[in-house]
Amino acid sequence: MSEAMQDPRVARYLRRKLVNKLAVALSLAAMAFGLVWLFWILWESIRLGLGGLTVATFTQMTPPPNEAGGLANAIYGSCLMVLLATCVGAPIGIMAGIYLAEYDPKGWLASLTRFVNDILLSAPSIVIGLFVYAVVVSRFRSFSGWAGVVALALIVIPVVIRTTENMLQLVPAGLREAAYALGAPKWKVILSITLKAARAGVVTGILLAVARIAGETAPLLFTALSNQFWTSNLGEPMASLPVTIFKFAMSPYENWQSLAWAGVFLITLAVLGLNILARVLTRQKH
Repeated sequence: MSEAMQDPRVARYLRRKLVNKLAVALSLAAMAFGLVWLFWILWESIRLGLGGLTVATFTQMTPPPNEAGGLANAIYGSCLMVLLATCVGAPIGIMAGIYLAEYDPKGWLASLTRFVNDILLSAPSIVIGLFVYAVVVSRFRSFSGWAGVVALALIVIPVVIRTTENMLQLVPAGLREAAYALGAPKWKVILSITLKAARAGVVTGILLAVARIAGETAPLLFTALSNQFWTSNLGEPMASLPVTIFKFAMSPYENWQSLAWAGVFLITLAVLGLNILARVLTRQKH
């Protein structure tokens, strides 16, 4: 009788073990499939990108077809717009995240903010570019670097809001209660206790947002457009690395294609570095 009862258990155990092995094998195959494409992309970016990197790439302007030149104006334009977008979007995102986590986590305004934030997180960047085009570019009848900054800032804000709120929610409630027991006001508790405890996570969210906007092309096509010359005036069309890569990669000219691959390598290196830095900060936090 005991053997008859034991046989179905053994059969179920063997079946579960087989299913587990199959699931692990499929997971490893999926991971290998993704890694193959990832390393292939990285290899092609390094192989073709390093060949286009010269001193002129960082010192000369984008050239006409079949002439020597570089990406200096595009690199400068990208760095300037990304920096300003981060300076605009990150404080707004941090303050909104603090409000959602500390002041009104269950109110109607917080629920509405989370709903809108989720829409912005999932919205294609080209939609944001078209929105800024309709609101800013059409109204002022000119493409400009400022319009590009606004579009990129709208991409930064929801990412920073989500990460800031999540990181603040991970801070133990005991830290807040201890600070309140000592008579500290709420703003002081947030500034000196909770935000300081979640600092690594908040900085990680900002870095991830920067990594995302660094390679965005669609919003800048509708806002900053491009400029073949060096300009520091944000009221004019401004060159950016993603748009320059898009334009040069689609051209039949060999020098433009070489510069496009050099730009791809630079963006890949920058985004990879930011993601690694974000991982390091997160690991230090834990």
